[in-house]
Amino acid sequence: MVSYNNFTSNSLEINLFFLRLMKEHSIFLEAVFLPKDKNLINQAESFKNEFSHLLSHAVTLADGLLPSTVINSNELITKYTIDAEKATQMATGILIDTSISSRELSLSAVNNKALSNLTDEIFVLNENIIRTLSMLIQFKQILLKEVLSCRLFINAYPEFLKHLLYEAIAYKELLTRLQNGVEISINLKPAAQEAFWNKIMSDHSFFIRGLLDPTEIDLFNLANNFGNKFETLRKEANKINDSKKLLKEVTAKSLEAAKEIKKFKEEGVEGLLNCKIKAIISPLLADHVLREANHYIRLLKKLY
Repeated sequence: MVSYNNFTSNSLEINLFFLRLMKEHSIFLEAVFLPKDKNLINQAESFKNEFSHLLSHAVTLADGLLPSTVINSNELITKYTIDAEKATQMATGILIDTSISSRELSLSAVNNKALSNLTDEIFVLNENIIRTLSMLIQFKQILLKEVLSCRLFINAYPEFLKHLLYEAIAYKELLTRLQNGVEISINLKPAAQEAFWNKIMSDHSFFIRGLLDPTEIDLFNLANNFGNKFETLRKEANKINDSKKLLKEVTAKSLEAAKEIKKFKEEGVEGLLNCKIKAIISPLLADHVLREANHYIRLLKKLY
């Protein structure tokens, strides 16, 4: 049974991380629809606004309650995020509220504020998030079905939609477990969690590979190599069944690979913001996948 303090701190940590991802998923979807699909554009816009509202609320609650390890991990926001938001807004015309990012940059770490005092409010927030997530998941499922049946064309890979759906379902499952009083931690079924995040890193690598200009041969090869490396690590994690000895070996390799891809992604964000890389990747998408690598590194360090 999860304690009141762990319920509050875990909820805030995963909400600040995943709410921003869901908000950005909505932005990415809004950007890939064709002008004729105005209804879908409006739906994505509505999700963006709702997740922005939920994220803003979570930021307000979280000040003074997050561990410094989370704040300093650069998984909630990076030094590139606001510039990436501004550049993506300019390129797409999609309005992005950068004030939330500015507030996150000034979040303070744990003080003497009582975590248990916020339990009820956070429980209600989680319920609202789960309700909105359920609608987003349904929206993504319908989109994927329509794309795969060739009834809808979008400027994105079907596998990209699957990836967005995969992350939304994972987020909902985490929150639902917390709402039911179940502890969540990387130390619970760590091999399965490593397999999950190695798949995420592999997906990112192959998406980057596919979105680079054909002339970016060196970056293409690097992205492809990362994709293959993380796919191998995913398979290894799936085989070890939480054996402590085998887990230690895979974790060490996963952590090394995660640090390497973090550097690759960081250079990618800088290259896109400075117009040094030719690609059809928005700076916000590049920053988005960088934050996920930062999050994974923090989780792995808890095991290593």
